[in-house]
Amino acid sequence: MNYSQFNLPVSDILDKVKLTCQNQNTLIVTAPPGAGKSTLLPLALLEEDFLQGKKILMLEPRRLAAKSIALRMSEMLGEKVGETVGYRIRFEHKVSSNTRLEVLTEGILTRMLHQDNALEGVGLVIFDEFHERNIHADLAMALCRESQLILRPDLRILVMSATLDMPSLAELLQAPVLVSEGRIYPVEIKYTGDFDIYSLPESVSQVILKAASENEGDILVFLPGQGEIKKTEALLKNKLRNFAIHPLFGQLSPTAQFQAIMPRKDGKRKVVLATSIAETSLTIEGIKVVVDCGFGKRSKFNPRSGLSRLETVAISKDSADQRAGRAGRLGPGLCYRMWSRATHDRLEEFRVPEIQEADLAPLVLDLAHWGVDKIENLTWLSPPPSGSLAQAYELLEQLDATQNGKLTAHGKSIHKIPAHPRIAHMLFKAKELGLVSLASDIAALLEERDPLNPEMGVDINLRIEALRRARKEGLSIKGIRKLEKIASQYRKILVNEPEYNGPVDPFESGLLIAYAYPERIASARPGNNAQFQLANGKLAMMGHRDDLAHESWLAISHIDERDGMGKIFMASPINPSDLKPLLKEKKVVRWDKQKEEFLAHKVLGIGSIVLRSSPISDINQSEKVNAIIPIIRNDLQRYLAWNENVTQLINRIELINKTHDNLLPKVNEDWIKIHLENWLGPYLSNVKSKDDLKKLEIDSILKNSLSFEQQKLLEEYTPLKIMVPSGSQIKIDYREDAQPPILSVRLQEVFGWMETPSINQGKTRLLLHLLSPGFKPVQVTSDLRSFWSNTYFEVKKDLKRRYPKHSWPEDPFQAEAVRGVRKRN
Repeated sequence: MNYSQFNLPVSDILDKVKLTCQNQNTLIVTAPPGAGKSTLLPLALLEEDFLQGKKILMLEPRRLAAKSIALRMSEMLGEKVGETVGYRIRFEHKVSSNTRLEVLTEGILTRMLHQDNALEGVGLVIFDEFHERNIHADLAMALCRESQLILRPDLRILVMSATLDMPSLAELLQAPVLVSEGRIYPVEIKYTGDFDIYSLPESVSQVILKAASENEGDILVFLPGQGEIKKTEALLKNKLRNFAIHPLFGQLSPTAQFQAIMPRKDGKRKVVLATSIAETSLTIEGIKVVVDCGFGKRSKFNPRSGLSRLETVAISKDSADQRAGRAGRLGPGLCYRMWSRATHDRLEEFRVPEIQEADLAPLVLDLAHWGVDKIENLTWLSPPPSGSLAQAYELLEQLDATQNGKLTAHGKSIHKIPAHPRIAHMLFKAKELGLVSLASDIAALLEERDPLNPEMGVDINLRIEALRRARKEGLSIKGIRKLEKIASQYRKILVNEPEYNGPVDPFESGLLIAYAYPERIASARPGNNAQFQLANGKLAMMGHRDDLAHESWLAISHIDERDGMGKIFMASPINPSDLKPLLKEKKVVRWDKQKEEFLAHKVLGIGSIVLRSSPISDINQSEKVNAIIPIIRNDLQRYLAWNENVTQLINRIELINKTHDNLLPKVNEDWIKIHLENWLGPYLSNVKSKDDLKKLEIDSILKNSLSFEQQKLLEEYTPLKIMVPSGSQIKIDYREDAQPPILSVRLQEVFGWMETPSINQGKTRLLLHLLSPGFKPVQVTSDLRSFWSNTYFEVKKDLKRRYPKHSWPEDPFQAEAVRGVRKRN
């Protein structure tokens, strides 16, 4: 095949790529959009010696991109998709026995790795558009790297991207980087200024109209999501009559998606209203102008609540560059950025990797199946956050997929289903109950966009009825067709039974949803219409007029987090008698943050939903300590009497350690937090409330944590008080950072003291704050002899005038020190 005929910029580095792949097993290639890295480069590697008898697998982060790239490569070869080049996406594939290059998406590569850890028969794995930092790509990379290091040193890994933090990745993979400069057409950037996001459709419509009137060619518009696309489309329809307006987002049918990216036969100019799906890989013919609103949608998982919230967020600089580059793929272009230059400078350099914000339950299940004990030991460009990992581990235990972190037989079964562990668990439970058809319908609804208008209410059973009615009557309704496609796939996987279009039992739906979301079983709050208490401890609500608002029990499937209370979007009523298998009796030992007291109860309930509770007293010390210590650790000074005595003790120990080479334990605030169980735990036996905690003498308890010898040394080296010549015992003020301690004393009480006193075995000289008879500071000195000799007489003049009843001797070295007023002779 003559690759030069395609005249693609990546041709310039093809020989270097081939040579590097022959000699090394890992390579990184970076090239700008339109260089041909996703099409020409993989084809050019097919005939290399290291691939004889082996396939290329190429991972794409988006389904539309996977299909269109496979189609484009097949056209370049003069073949149909499924011959030399094929694709596999979820529930769809086009491959044959002759296929040598497979374009994959979603978690398909991960599943192939599970079936064959060594990927026998595969010579090269390509990670395309790796800068998108898709969680599936990160996981597949970690597993491929593990396989390469242990089983298959001959397995080649090629990472390709247009924009990426290459030094970090190159260092992590110990891989060389090849750069294709590409054919960079100039793209002029126009900043239109910041706008109010609440008027996004109106604002972006105005910029589109301006772009359409001032420029030639088709226009690609980037918007956050489907809602904004539909509103903008409605605003433009009557104003751009000579244009064809095409939406482009993930939920569209394949036909509608291809209409958006292919050139129009009637020659009409196009306006393509797209989500971030159009940022990379896809070549949309005819685009000369890009309008970028500067925002995108991001689903952010909160490990503390177990809830996700779809956020509209500002894009990063690398995303902005990707979007602008779409205008320059076929020639010089123009990009309207709907923000200011100053705002651009404040954007993050790179997008947040999905792994840092996603639900990690599928990833943890994958790794448990792989046999990974320590996730942190794998090759991660961005390690999974510990909080999200903990949440994932907890969920998998709830679903009986793991036990003490180890994969169970049930876990192995649900791992075989190409679905989230929640949905796979529900499907297997449904199989036991003979409810596979219902569970398959529910699974499709959980995974896809709601087919009904939100005004129809939150009842998922209305959606199931709509799906069944459409099937029964043979209706071809947009959105419903995709639901049935997914539902039918699940029916085939489980029992291969036909569809069921009869009536829905809402309690059966509720039970199945409860299996998928056990922490979202919810009971109505007494006296709070439409508010519910979830098993995970959170609160949720729906509209007061909703049909389910007066239900006593719900199983919630779709919910987000708003102002501290989840908003319910989809749920089903549930019969409480069906929940008996989920009821658990447990001992709850905790600190009540609202009442600020220690509580110990035996409760019967589901998660945080308590049906019966009775106090208990047989609590061992360790249970009590484990309940109270974390609360104290989060806010020491709120719960403990953190007074001056504690500060002084810490400062005394710090002074000794600094001057005597860490002679004592390093008792600072960090040490106090870390070792709370050891030094404070034994004193919590009788604590029942915050007031009891406040009564504890923390300085004495901390001091008692030292050995007898250490306490003796503390008193000897850093005494609390020192006797001055007048006979008074004066308190020493110890300061942080081992600064010289302060002795504040009236000047007349130190007459006769020739030298500045020292402590700490003479290593530390006190800093004297000399005070007037009225306890006003008159001098600060660390050299008392010099003060008497040089400064005292000047000070004496002023003090004698202000305090005439006091004695002011001519010779302070020989004068008798006095505590109070002594009459002059």
